[in-house]
Amino acid sequence: MHNGMNIITGVLKMKRRIKATLGKELLVKPDRIVAKERFGSKYGGWDLVCYGIDADSIVYSFGIGEDATFDTALIKKFNLVVHAFDPTPRSISWIKSQGFSDHFVLHELGLAAVDGEVLFNPPDNPEHISHTLLERPSTRAKAISVPVKRLSTIMRDLKHDRLDVLKMDIEGAEYDVIEDIYSSNIRPHQILIEFHHRFYKVGVGKSKAAIARIKSMGYSLFSVSESNEEYCFIRDHIRPR
Repeated sequence: MHNGMNIITGVLKMKRRIKATLGKELLVKPDRIVAKERFGSKYGGWDLVCYGIDADSIVYSFGIGEDATFDTALIKKFNLVVHAFDPTPRSISWIKSQGFSDHFVLHELGLAAVDGEVLFNPPDNPEHISHTLLERPSTRAKAISVPVKRLSTIMRDLKHDRLDVLKMDIEGAEYDVIEDIYSSNIRPHQILIEFHHRFYKVGVGKSKAAIARIKSMGYSLFSVSESNEEYCFIRDHIRPR
């Protein structure tokens, strides 16, 4: 038993070192200084430029898990509606148990570069909640099928012709979604995104390419988290006072 615990502890330490190393290798810094405000918890919060955000703003929040503090903080400050998306059964159950206001609108589906059903691989740690459509050999046998849609399809279904804030914590699907957005005419005013370069067979090169792709669409980077995983972008034509 003692040896088993030592092995588990060693594996966890190795994963933390790998994560820290990957973050340091990315080393992308903000290229625009703007007034920003933090919304939500330390774990689930994001930086946002409040300029132009009001009760009529359209906010899509992809990937809720069991932390909706970002979404509820926006609702409290601006009295806006947050369209929240998560296809994970445990997350859906948690959200429905919280008694959120009518301004928190749950959609039981995920974001991807395709419309249809995909296999979601669960996390290695059963206490964690975040599934991924990326390859995860260790949990592949326990994968579940969930519905996903492209951003353009979702906006069409909800009859939205603009998007003020797009938040994506979608466990590795962001890379293909960014390419899908690039090929469309959808340009949210702000994009808040968690990159998963720590995942199996992903790596920092993919995140660097994705950041460059977002900037090529006319965005500047205004915030980077300490972990080098959460990145916040704003359209270049938006000039907060």
